[in-house]
Amino acid sequence: MTDTLPSSRLRRLARRSTVERESAQERCELCGVPIADRHRHLMNLDDRELMCACQACTILFGSKAASAGHYRLVPDRRLRLPGFELSDLTWEELRLPVELAFFFRSSREERVMAYYPSPMGPTESQLRLEAWRELEEANPVLGTLEPDVEALLVNRARGAREYLVVPIDDCYALVGLIRTGWRGLTGGKEVWERIGSFFDDLNRRAKEAAWPTG
Repeated sequence: MTDTLPSSRLRRLARRSTVERESAQERCELCGVPIADRHRHLMNLDDRELMCACQACTILFGSKAASAGHYRLVPDRRLRLPGFELSDLTWEELRLPVELAFFFRSSREERVMAYYPSPMGPTESQLRLEAWRELEEANPVLGTLEPDVEALLVNRARGAREYLVVPIDDCYALVGLIRTGWRGLTGGKEVWERIGSFFDDLNRRAKEAAWPTG
């Protein structure tokens, strides 16, 4: 319904998800030192803005005391969920209009939120919470998601059935990829190839979760 995620950050993360990397070296947005292309992020809980962080700031703000409730370190856990239980009927009950979506628990909203990527950017879907609770009961791994910074990423597009626990910045990168690459009504061949490569890379980096996960 509303594009509430930071579009400038989405575009930056989308560029990182392609083979071509930005030539300009980025800097830590907390202390200003140069950082590598692959680095950790902090989530500003006030505006849901992602901030690039160097190793020292990652360690510092990984402490809840140092973050003072304003920043949260985005984890680097990635899990493939081969035993994930999500039937077509349950998917319909979740009321997602498309086959790509991510879900995370917002500490500020005190509820689970669902977004799907679109050519207009990230769009919130009004999640049917009863259906989510049933999904969580069937898949205890969902109870381990760290609020605000970890998400369940679902790919059911074009016959796929991929379910992963990922850092929230991976979801932002996917949204940015679609927002910047979508053409026409169906997206075009190129963007779907990029989406396929995105999930191939994500699956390579992820570990397979032990199942069942309690």
